[in-house]
Amino acid sequence: MKPYMKVSLAALAIGVGVWVGSVYSNTAIGAGTSQPGTADDPVVTKSYVDQQIQKALGGGVSTGSGNSSGSNSGSTGSGNSGSTGGDTSLPPLVSGASDAVEIVTVKPGQQLIGKSGAEFIVRSGKAVIVSEGTNGVADLTDGIDLTNGQAAPTNHLLSFPRDGRGIAVLEGNKYSLTVMVRGGYTLK
Repeated sequence: MKPYMKVSLAALAIGVGVWVGSVYSNTAIGAGTSQPGTADDPVVTKSYVDQQIQKALGGGVSTGSGNSSGSNSGSTGSGNSGSTGGDTSLPPLVSGASDAVEIVTVKPGQQLIGKSGAEFIVRSGKAVIVSEGTNGVADLTDGIDLTNGQAAPTNHLLSFPRDGRGIAVLEGNKYSLTVMVRGGYTLK
């Protein structure tokens, strides 16, 4: 093959490659022209979606979670207890109907006892399982059963199938636990 023919074919191949690339590039740019927050691509918040779901289900729109703000220094946590914190304009919470996650601080000497169906995640501190009897708490992360006195691992999802089971600060530890709680609980 003659050198001018090789150069001509190479130039043609490059030109075709550039043309094909520009066609695909324009197609890709045209596919994503919607700007977030416009009528073509609206941005909504979780609270707005929750309100719309409540309206669709026929329930009222609640303006708060019914949980008191502040620290959990009392003896009973508010998690799905059926109380609205004294505000009579809100309907009472139905036990087990809320999937709200609450952050609870457990001080040394205290026990966090879960109601039936509660879920805990120990975020910081050294915790042990508190359970009566031979059965314990389900560690859903590892797929094992933790019995009374066993260490509760941090960042593991713990499920409490029955009332009366919970966690406490490891004896001798002077630091509090920080626990994410979903469902009912009592802080003793």
